[in-house]
Amino acid sequence: MQVLGISGSPRARGNTARLLAEVLRGVSDAGGETSAVSLSDYTIAGCVGCERCRRDPVCTRWNDGMTLLYPRIVEADALVLGSPVYHYNVTSQMKAFIDRLYAFYDFTDDRPRGYSSRLADRPRKAVVFAVGEQAESGDLGIALEALSWPLQPLGYEVVGELPVLNCFEPGIVAKKEEVLAQAYRCGRELAAALSGA
Repeated sequence: MQVLGISGSPRARGNTARLLAEVLRGVSDAGGETSAVSLSDYTIAGCVGCERCRRDPVCTRWNDGMTLLYPRIVEADALVLGSPVYHYNVTSQMKAFIDRLYAFYDFTDDRPRGYSSRLADRPRKAVVFAVGEQAESGDLGIALEALSWPLQPLGYEVVGELPVLNCFEPGIVAKKEEVLAQAYRCGRELAAALSGA
């Protein structure tokens, strides 16, 4: 049971990183192996639609942070994606990461093109969460959908979505015990889903 956590925050030790650590702690306490990545530590170019990955089949247009992350994604049984909300959506770092997952698709040549995912080789799970500064859930915009919808056709079952509100100040989530408890429970539920419990 290997779980890879991805923080899409430009702040390496902000609210998103703290919540990600709590989700992964829930997985670890249930016996899973976890690792975490902060996209702030990587340079990831945006997908340019060159379609080289249809031929190669990996992204050969760029040799960047995703080149390092692709093998870890393949090895992981589950992903945990977390992002702060920037203008009703995920951060540009997280969007680039998600777009570059396109390299895992195989397409047919007919129109409309059929597709399959090389990540659907075994059951994979995911948990997503979005961190917003406002008090209303509508102010998260499409962030949760932007995290979860692209994972599903890639072969992931999204077993948990966590909206987090009222987190304007950096690090404030550390004082929100109920939110941290929810994140921890998401990790435990992810581990249970992976183990078939």
